[in-house]
Amino acid sequence: MARRKGLTFYQKEKKINSTLLKDIFEMMIGTLVVIFLAVALTYFVGMRTSVIGDSMEPALYNGQEILINRFLYKLSSPKRGDVIVFLPNGNQNTHYYVKRVIALPGETIQIINGKVYIDGELLEEDESYDKIVDPGIAGNEITLGVNEYFVLGDNRNSSEDSRSGNIGPIEKSTIIGKAWFHLKDMNGEIGFIE
Repeated sequence: MARRKGLTFYQKEKKINSTLLKDIFEMMIGTLVVIFLAVALTYFVGMRTSVIGDSMEPALYNGQEILINRFLYKLSSPKRGDVIVFLPNGNQNTHYYVKRVIALPGETIQIINGKVYIDGELLEEDESYDKIVDPGIAGNEITLGVNEYFVLGDNRNSSEDSRSGNIGPIEKSTIIGKAWFHLKDMNGEIGFIE
């Protein structure tokens, strides 16, 4: 019998290992669960929108995308300093407004000489906020109802907010959620909204 010269390769018959199949199946199920949870959280809890205008500068800029937590205020209420997203007067035909909560339900607010007073006391605020030139309807004392909030833009003199007669105090039912995370800002940074 003649012998073959050179290398010979034998193909082994591959057997599918049951452990390997189990691992592949578990990985596929895990991936599907993660995808489902991500979609569910985004749809039911979160939402994405863009800031329109310069009323929230320097914290947020025109065109900057933000993520909204729509679920938080179903369990709790907005707090002073929260940045909220709302539809003024519940108007579905307008863009989302992004403003900061200044006064809470039951409180009295008034703007005197460019400064905010809540229940007769001067509101201690960051020095970066401009002195308010036009107090709007808050030139007179406003007592908020049981589900009303008073909001202002951080860029106080370039903001249409609760001082405007066509917006006024914000009803809790018109609040979409808390703006909690911003995508790339002018410096290319992302982060939580304070």
